[in-house]
Amino acid sequence: MNNDIKSFSVGYNPINKSNIFRSGDCITGQISLELAKECKIVSLWVKLKGKAQVKWTEHYGKTSVTYHSKDKYFSVKQHIIQDVKGDNIVGGGCHVYPFTFQIPSQDLPSSFKGSHGKIKYTLKANLSRKMKVDSKAKTKFTMVHIGNSDSSLMIPQRNTVEKKMNIFTSGSVSMDVNIERTALRQGEGIKIMASIYNKSSREIKPKYCLYKKYSYFAMKRRKVETKDIVKEVGEPVPPSTSQTVTRTIIIPPTTCASIYNCKIIKAEYRLRVYLDVKYARDPGIKFPIVILPALEGPEEERYSAYDSETFAQPPPYGAHEMYPSFTDFHRKS
Repeated sequence: MNNDIKSFSVGYNPINKSNIFRSGDCITGQISLELAKECKIVSLWVKLKGKAQVKWTEHYGKTSVTYHSKDKYFSVKQHIIQDVKGDNIVGGGCHVYPFTFQIPSQDLPSSFKGSHGKIKYTLKANLSRKMKVDSKAKTKFTMVHIGNSDSSLMIPQRNTVEKKMNIFTSGSVSMDVNIERTALRQGEGIKIMASIYNKSSREIKPKYCLYKKYSYFAMKRRKVETKDIVKEVGEPVPPSTSQTVTRTIIIPPTTCASIYNCKIIKAEYRLRVYLDVKYARDPGIKFPIVILPALEGPEEERYSAYDSETFAQPPPYGAHEMYPSFTDFHRKS
């Protein structure tokens, strides 16, 4: 910081307890400037920005290629002080400059940060003086994508799997699995009901795994990042028996919401339910899971697109209405 500028910062005022915004919201804030003495200022401005960017490097022998891409959503500048001659004198001491922006009403993806990319929304302030290096300040804020309601995300999912054992284990095993719905909020539990038929000579264990699949796109290439989020093991099912077991897998509240409306980043989730069988390949089932933002209190009424009553009516279209790639994701799972 320059000697005659004691502090320079930009901040915003939360509009709800969750400290989140959505497209179309107004965001108010202030630039705080503390001067040791009076200064001549050429300009003081604040900018509201939203963008996505990805970047990663791949190695091909001795050659390295860096893949990168950006997707800019908006950039809106507001001038607080503008004096080309630089004759605008601001006295020493503390000064606060309020501002208000309206976040553009467009289909904006949720804030995101992954290993190879991010979606970020920022406020940036810039102070310019003659013959001096500009002073800069920046802060980020969190956006969530609400989207349009789609009742197909609230209907149950069901699938079955069967496997015959090899020479080390006789018989067969099969499993019929149901989950209550596809879409859940951050922090909610995925209720799983599995009917397990163990017609083999060994005990088997049901296992559960919720994992993420983040995809980054740049220069006609795709980089995929996968990682287990929650792994749990159920009680063993003895040989020649059948059981119906129920399990609830809690989605960690810090899990990023699903992202399907960004050109260069997708955040997808799957639930894998499988049987641990010794000396055999584990038979399993994968379900696509859509994670929605966790909203509480008055905000739940405001963001009522996911209300259960909204989802009570049959959908006029498929899940791609709200999540364009959901149908393909389901097909490839």
